[in-house]
Amino acid sequence: MTAFGKLIRTTAFRLTLVYLLLFALFAASLLGYFAWNTRRMITEQITDTVNSELSELTEQYTRGGLRGLVTAVEGRALRPGANLYLVTTPQGQGVAGNVSSLEPGVMDHPGWAETFYKRLEETDTKSHYALVKVSQLSGGFRILVGRDLEERRRLFAIVAKAAQWSVLIVVVLGLGGGVFVARRVLRRIDAMTGTTQRIMAGDLSERLPVGRSGDEIDRLAENLNAMLERIEALMVGLKEVSDNIAHDLKTPLTRLRNRAEEALAKASNEGEYRAALERTIDESDGLIRTFNALLMIARAESGQARDNMIDFDAAEVAHGIHELYEPLAEDKGLTLEVAADAATIHGNRELISQALANLVENAIKYGQPAGNDPAASGAAAKTPDILIEAHREGENVLLSVTDHGPGIPEADRQRAVERFVRLEASRTQPGSGLGLSLASAVATLHGGDLRLADSQPGLRVTLVIPSRGVEQKTV
Repeated sequence: MTAFGKLIRTTAFRLTLVYLLLFALFAASLLGYFAWNTRRMITEQITDTVNSELSELTEQYTRGGLRGLVTAVEGRALRPGANLYLVTTPQGQGVAGNVSSLEPGVMDHPGWAETFYKRLEETDTKSHYALVKVSQLSGGFRILVGRDLEERRRLFAIVAKAAQWSVLIVVVLGLGGGVFVARRVLRRIDAMTGTTQRIMAGDLSERLPVGRSGDEIDRLAENLNAMLERIEALMVGLKEVSDNIAHDLKTPLTRLRNRAEEALAKASNEGEYRAALERTIDESDGLIRTFNALLMIARAESGQARDNMIDFDAAEVAHGIHELYEPLAEDKGLTLEVAADAATIHGNRELISQALANLVENAIKYGQPAGNDPAASGAAAKTPDILIEAHREGENVLLSVTDHGPGIPEADRQRAVERFVRLEASRTQPGSGLGLSLASAVATLHGGDLRLADSQPGLRVTLVIPSRGVEQKTV
C-alpha cells in the first residue's frame, strides 16, 4: 500500500473529511442565508420606493389630470438611474415614460410583476430585468412604476462568488489540515506498530513511544506500557518459576526415587519397609505443600481471589495465627506474642491468613536470636522473640511480624521475595522459598505491598493492605 493510500485510510483523515463536509455545508448555508436575506432587503427597498412614487404619481393624476401626470412622468423619466415609468392609454398605447417594450400582458394585470424590458434611449437589443407595479387609473389609463434589478443581481453575484471562493478555501485548507493531522497521527501509529511488531517478535522490553502532549494517544500508550511491564514481569516470573521448579523440585524427586529404590534393594523386613514408606510420604507431603503454595501464588497474581473478598477484622486473624503457632514456637524455645487492635479490612481472608502464617513460620525458622549476640539477647529479654501486630494506619491496615534473628541484609531484600529464593546457604531448614513470594502476591492482589525492614536486630516484615472495607461502609 502506498503512503498516500495509508494516509487516506486513517481514521484521522476520514474524521477530517466528515468535519470538513459538515463545516462546508454550514458555511454554504450561512452564505446562502446571507444572500437570500440581502436579496429580500433589496426587494423590500425597491417595493417601498415604487409604492411611494406610484402613490405620488396617482395623487398628481388626481390633481392635474392626464396632462399633469404626463408632465410629472416625463420629468422623472429624464433623471438618470434605474427607475422605470410608463403611462398607457386604455388601448395600451404609450403616452409617457422611459420604457419602450415589456413582456406581453404585463400592463393588462395590475399589481406586482418581474419582467424583461427595454429602455427608450437604448440602441442595443439587450433586455433588462425589472420589478414593476402596474396600477389602473380612472378613465382606463394605466401607469407602471418599477426599478431595474441589475443592482440586486450584481450584489447577489458578488455574494455567490464570495461563497464559492469561501467554500473552495475551506475545502483546500480543510484537506491540507486533514493531511497534516493524518500524517502526524499516522507517524505515531506507525511508531507504535513498529514497537508492537518487535514485542511480538519476542522483545518484551520494548515500550510504546509517549509524547509530551498528554493527549488520548499518549494516555493509551502509557496504559499499554503499564500493561506491557506487567506482562514482562509475569513472563520473567514464569521463566524463573519454570527454572526454579526444574532445579528445586528435581532434588526432592530424585531423593524420593532413590529412597524407594534403596528400600527395594536393602529392606529385609516389614519395619524397614514401613520406615522407607514413611520417609517417602514425608517427602511427598513437602512436594504437595510446594505445589499448593505455587497454586496459591498463581491464584493471587491472576486476581481470581478477588471474587471471595469480604469484610473482616484483622485483629481476629492475628490472634488466630498466634493461637495456631504458639505451641510450635514454644517447642523451638521462642516466645510468640500478639498486639492487635480492631481494624476492619476488605479482602480475601484465606489468603491474608496464609500470608501472615507464612511470615510467622519464617520467623520461627530463622528468627532465633544469636546466643553470642549481646544486642539480640538484650532485645529478647525486653520483648518477645516474635511479635505479631495488627493495627490501622491512615487508610491502610498493617499486619506485621517482628523477630530478633539475623535478619535480611538490605541488598538481598528485593531478591528475598522472589520464588524459590532461600538466603540460607546451607539450607538446613526445611522449606521451598515461597513464603515471602506468597505474602508479596497477596499484598499486590489487595492493592498493597510487602515491606521488609530492620528491627535492630532482626527482621520486621509488614503486609500493608488498603482498608477499602471501611470506605465502602461509610459511603
